[in-house]
Amino acid sequence: MSPIAVSLQQVRCLAAGRVLLDIHALDIRHGERIAIVGHNGAGKSTLLRLLTGFMPPSDGAVDVLNHDLSSHLSNHELRALRREVGQIHQGLHLVSRLSALENVLVGSLGRVTDWRSWIRCFPAIEITRAEAALHAVGLLARASTRADKLSGGERQKVAIARLLIQQPKLILADEPTAALDPAAAVEICQLLARAASGATLMSVVHTPALLPLLAERVIGLKQGRIAFDLPVAAVDDAILNNLYRPTGETMQPSCPTLTPIDAGDQFEPAHRRRVEYVRNCP
Repeated sequence: MSPIAVSLQQVRCLAAGRVLLDIHALDIRHGERIAIVGHNGAGKSTLLRLLTGFMPPSDGAVDVLNHDLSSHLSNHELRALRREVGQIHQGLHLVSRLSALENVLVGSLGRVTDWRSWIRCFPAIEITRAEAALHAVGLLARASTRADKLSGGERQKVAIARLLIQQPKLILADEPTAALDPAAAVEICQLLARAASGATLMSVVHTPALLPLLAERVIGLKQGRIAFDLPVAAVDDAILNNLYRPTGETMQPSCPTLTPIDAGDQFEPAHRRRVEYVRNCP
């Protein structure tokens, strides 16, 4: 049996007196593929922030890749954790003015010395790895193209290539197919699943039809608590309708079904965010 990659025991996260997350027990083994589903405000993003050390728990024990996040981590410990945890954010966090290749190289920062990152000079071996990662996602021909000139699907591929060069043990993907058309969404799911080979993958998913592509196990969150934890094959429309039903609602609202994706489906757009990274050197 694979070792535990993520463990939460009696965990609560509070903000302004409100309970954001309340998980009695959750264990995720190395190599598992997990999908997290739930309505807005259910605690999905809070869970991801918790697992990266950006939000400490108010109570309980959190262990991620043998890092105890229940206690205060030093900068060195946080750096070690984030070297092992790869992320795909809703806004992707690409640097618009940098090329696709330069954005992929950001994934190597955990292995690059500070002075190299400050002057934006990456070793030749890292550049070779970045080119190989772009080739793996079918985007090598666009290596020199600025990120703000890429399509939405191409930007997603750059984010996945960045994961490939980082080689994380845990991948956290927050709505990795947001704002993509159905065909592009399927392709991105397939690429992400391949990129996660040998790693643990946790994805926030809002399109149930994509669940079988990204997960073998589905965790439903409602009001910060685990509503269900089931194999993906056991998650049907009735279970999802129950999850998305507002508290106190007696009628069954409609929710996306698990039927194959229709070419006319549209996905919820993501908020666009940008963060500045170091630049590369020639």
